[in-house]
Amino acid sequence: MTELPQESSAESDDFPALVSTQHQVNFELWHQEDLARDPEVSDTKIAAVKRAIDVLNQRRNDLIEQLDQFLVNLMGSKKVKNNADLELNSETPGSLIDRLSINALKIFHMDEEIQREDAAESHRIKCSGKLSVLKEQRQDLGQCLVKLLADLSTGKKRLKVYQQLKMYNDESLNPVLYQKVESK
Repeated sequence: MTELPQESSAESDDFPALVSTQHQVNFELWHQEDLARDPEVSDTKIAAVKRAIDVLNQRRNDLIEQLDQFLVNLMGSKKVKNNADLELNSETPGSLIDRLSINALKIFHMDEEIQREDAAESHRIKCSGKLSVLKEQRQDLGQCLVKLLADLSTGKKRLKVYQQLKMYNDESLNPVLYQKVESK
């Protein structure tokens, strides 16, 4: 697994670096999940891959929160109205950026399938249709993100950071983990 950049600060003035880190984590997660689906891989390797997936999923969720916190901080510094009376969006900019990242990975890999010389023509045609759908989805998600950012910047909507509060990696919240600690 490629070494990922350490925790990025939501107070950082480098939003593109946060987005890039988010995409890098999704890239790593994608490829770990590919390894987990190999029917011939050993149980030991599957266990290691599963642990890597857990770490990456936690990092992915942390980065979504950091992206949103960056925007909350930016809006506060620009005195953009963000009070409780304003409408909330059910999906945050960070989660839309995450979805766009995953969509980009799907587009890349679907295009790889179209280019595969050892694949049947019927496979490439089927993948071409899927690629068209993925590109349409990218357009839709991009438009949703632009609209949401515009609504936030004009004070039409407010942004709230939704912490994922994942329990599976927390020794004090995951019963399998805390029961082992308590039994020692």
